[in-house]
Amino acid sequence: MSTGVEMPRVEDCTVTRCSYNQNGCHAFAITVGSSDQARCHTFVESPVRGGLEMSVAQVGACQRHDCRHNSELECRAPGIQVGQETADCLTYAPA
Repeated sequence: MSTGVEMPRVEDCTVTRCSYNQNGCHAFAITVGSSDQARCHTFVESPVRGGLEMSVAQVGACQRHDCRHNSELECRAPGIQVGQETADCLTYAPA
């Protein structure tokens, strides 16, 4: 039997070019990072709006194992902020 872990919410996203951002991120879940950058890899620039209107995005996975909030590739921060033109995870903090 496994126990569930509460996924952190995307508390704020200021990347207006992202199709999931409609006064906040409405993707069901996002993936943050890769081995060399702490960016939202769910970012989609398209004229089509995406996501679920009633949902608030959560961090489904984080590939930045060097972040102090990361444990076993899962984000343990209480919430994150995404911003700048490159959809950076502004909550990223080196371990």
